[in-house]
Amino acid sequence: MDLQQQVQTLINEAPAAGGMLAAIQVIGPLLEELALQRLHYEQYYILQNLQGNWQLTTLQHRQRPGLEKTVVYAFANLQDATRSSRSAELVALPIPIIPLLFQLLALEPVDSILFAETAGNLDRTEEFTRQELQQLVQTKLSQQRPSPPIDFA
Repeated sequence: MDLQQQVQTLINEAPAAGGMLAAIQVIGPLLEELALQRLHYEQYYILQNLQGNWQLTTLQHRQRPGLEKTVVYAFANLQDATRSSRSAELVALPIPIIPLLFQLLALEPVDSILFAETAGNLDRTEEFTRQELQQLVQTKLSQQRPSPPIDFA
């Protein structure tokens, strides 16, 4: 499924209540733009357990051990995903990029998704932080809000 189809599916599945549909109509194209600018694939493989929970990895800063972040690795191909798995309890499932980025907005325990773009090279990744994505969405949504009506009375 190409990116435009993924955005349309996201919009089609959005609840109409509470302004969610209008928000998704703004967020979807923003996610597509980000994916086109920074990523190379339409889907990525995420390691999950049999219950469907994503594998979370805690990374620690080399020079400052107290600094940590929780990440999810997204792999461009199945081979890299299965090679990085250290457990028979994990499976690698493909997830389209637009829903993947959309889910990052709400994944509280996750600080970032690290996209392994180059086959066989897991040291080079493209990072999307939840905070960065939330800020971009907030900015875009605030630009889309209509101005309050002018009262000439």
